[in-house]
Amino acid sequence: MPQYNFLVIGSGIAGLSYATKLARHFEEANEAVSIAVITKVQADETNTKYAQGGIAAVWSKEDSFEKHIDDTVDAGDGINKRDIVEIVVTEAPARIQELIDYGTRFDKEADGDYDLAREGGHSDHRILHFKDITGAEIERALLEEVKRHANIRIFTHYFAVDLITQHHLGETVYRYREDIKCFGAYVLNTQTGEVEKFLAKTTMLATGGIGNVYQSTTNPTIATGDGIAMAYRAKGICDNMEFIQFHPTSLYQPGKKPSFLISEAVRGFGGILKNADGNTFMENYDERLSLAPRDIVARAIDSEMKTKGTDHVYLDVRHLDYEKFVEHFPNITKTCLDVGIDVRKDMIPVVPAQHYLCGGVKVDEWGQTNINFLYAAGECACTGLHGANRLASNSLLEAVVFGHRAYLSTVEKLAEAHIPNNVPDWDDSGTTHTEEAVLVTEMTRELNSIMSNYVGIVRTNRRLKRAHDRLDLLYKEHEALYRESKVSVPISELRNMINVSYLIIKMATARRENVGLHYNLDNIKS
Repeated sequence: MPQYNFLVIGSGIAGLSYATKLARHFEEANEAVSIAVITKVQADETNTKYAQGGIAAVWSKEDSFEKHIDDTVDAGDGINKRDIVEIVVTEAPARIQELIDYGTRFDKEADGDYDLAREGGHSDHRILHFKDITGAEIERALLEEVKRHANIRIFTHYFAVDLITQHHLGETVYRYREDIKCFGAYVLNTQTGEVEKFLAKTTMLATGGIGNVYQSTTNPTIATGDGIAMAYRAKGICDNMEFIQFHPTSLYQPGKKPSFLISEAVRGFGGILKNADGNTFMENYDERLSLAPRDIVARAIDSEMKTKGTDHVYLDVRHLDYEKFVEHFPNITKTCLDVGIDVRKDMIPVVPAQHYLCGGVKVDEWGQTNINFLYAAGECACTGLHGANRLASNSLLEAVVFGHRAYLSTVEKLAEAHIPNNVPDWDDSGTTHTEEAVLVTEMTRELNSIMSNYVGIVRTNRRLKRAHDRLDLLYKEHEALYRESKVSVPISELRNMINVSYLIIKMATARRENVGLHYNLDNIKS
């Protein structure tokens, strides 16, 4: 069974930037190392690919680190880790310059300066973007860079099932044990149906988000919380899972998954939110109007929909320069046209959809989890940057900064890592069949209903209690099925989503004050 110096689970901006840094470092040192990157489907199908708006950094003389730091802390409702915010903001320009050096293109003005956008919660223009497909452009450039390094191998259609720790060697592992070590992962080769051992000295979780826990999400179908769930089962510490960001403006298309995102940058460009009567309403909720932080805008839209009894509100861009709008948002313009919406004369129907998780596997300032030789970066990690709510376009930034910092730590600690020679093969004895697809489909549908109806934008204690009770029954039903079934992607993804949902409900129930994205009507003081 092959062994690797580094195993990277996920091929988005966090995983690829980390792998690239490692490859370059050891090539320059003339040292041979092996880096394995595994991904559930094709290499470019990641959360990164679907990021439209851009990546935030202080780039102009009029802006400052202090303003970006203050904006981030303000959006996070003050429970951010300020030292982490300072690290990410001050390291941003260097990390983005590296992306540019890899070949990433960002839009420029006629004079050659970067066209810096402004989004909700930002006090200045600091968003670098490429049209309305910034994430896809970064993903393209990173994949091209990876191809230049022979010591990186990407395994497509490989699904990580469980992390390997001392537990698999017969030892008792508990959550706050300080000497837990990760030795890689058991990984399902989806083309052969066999579970393989990917043994590694260091493992990086870069598995993205949890969007498919909910009925409506802007995340791709691969976003099922795999890294968080695997880390939790391996006794990793998770935090801030109650802070679920709902993007205020996804295109209203009932039943479509993933939901198409109408970027925050459209409001930054001048788009105005209006209710079903065609009237503006954000002035009733926040002085920043349509450029208020996402949690405020999402709750405002939710309130308007409930007050008016409608399924959506509108984003009005009819007053904007059409040619400039198309230049900035060609993908959004085309998608709207494809469904019969001409933005020159029609308002865009929008509705909130799950978009981003501000919590995840808890890491330190170097991306290290409480499990030795296990790192996490990107959306699956809880760094403390976002606090209770993510500031727009800070996510790609966080991923690339922590990919870099994890690389630095990994190189420093590599000599301490080892792989034991007695890691057992995957044991599926006692399983008799592959699960029935209809059972997994129905359980997934029930899970989506539980989370969307009871653990959404606005919560109550009664809803959270009901969610917990229904999830407990679902967990027991799934565990019985999992124990007797051959491992597969659908049943494993459902297992992960149930684990993640439990963490969200548990932490939402424990949070006794309304802060950021967590809004419980029972926490409102009379």
